[in-house]
Amino acid sequence: MIASLLGLASALSWGTGDFAGGLASRKIGSYRAVMFSLAIGLIFTLAALPIIHETFPDKHTLLWSSIAGIVGAIGLLALYEGLRRGRLSVVAPLSALLGAAVPIVAGVFVDGQPQPIIFLAFALALIAVVLISIEKSSDTFSESVRNYLHLPLISGLGFGFYFVLMHEASRDLVLGPIIIARSSGTIAIALFLLIKRESFRIESGSWHLLIISGLFDVGGNALYILAGQAGRLDISAVLSSLYPGMTVFLAWFILKEKIQFSQWAGIGLALVAIVLMTTA
Repeated sequence: MIASLLGLASALSWGTGDFAGGLASRKIGSYRAVMFSLAIGLIFTLAALPIIHETFPDKHTLLWSSIAGIVGAIGLLALYEGLRRGRLSVVAPLSALLGAAVPIVAGVFVDGQPQPIIFLAFALALIAVVLISIEKSSDTFSESVRNYLHLPLISGLGFGFYFVLMHEASRDLVLGPIIIARSSGTIAIALFLLIKRESFRIESGSWHLLIISGLFDVGGNALYILAGQAGRLDISAVLSSLYPGMTVFLAWFILKEKIQFSQWAGIGLALVAIVLMTTA
């Protein structure tokens, strides 16, 4: 029960952070939004070190956390770019489906073949992908969706592998793996910006979104790690992947983003598919 509650809390936190980060990416671009969001989250985590005392991470934690940070940064970058170019209610659920599926597949090698209900969940997920991607009343994939559909797919794979890598890195620690992961991710994005000779300048009207994004994103990370320590990898990862529900709700409530009936049905099926995965 504790692991499930922590996983759901992680989803709420991540969903809020992604909503703010998506809005920030529309103002300043995806690369800068991701880099500053990671950096701000790193500052919040470092500030917690004097309060929460942990042992120094070993080589195993350092290696897995560093790789996880780079993979996670790629996933977050793809998500923010998708949120910048497309609809929040389409991008976030598709990303979450793959993010939930990767830990399930990884669990096959650890716990054996999934139960039949998992196959049902994947079938619902495929139907959800089709429904969520329909924007026009003609019930066909719109050209705009096809133009950015690859981004949530890349994002989902990045998050899925991030879930697995961070679970391996955070057996006993919480802050240490987060600090290492966010450091490697921030450095990777910063180097990329330097190579591209992109500006690091941030408009004053974007800072509040970046702070919200960084705070809630690192909160989601901490809650996910605690959920994984309290329960199974697949359970904590899949429940954490419910974050699109929060993102879509905020897009509808704050941005007044219209969602068609077919998309509501697809979003509902996506969430049902994710929940079904936790019952295996």
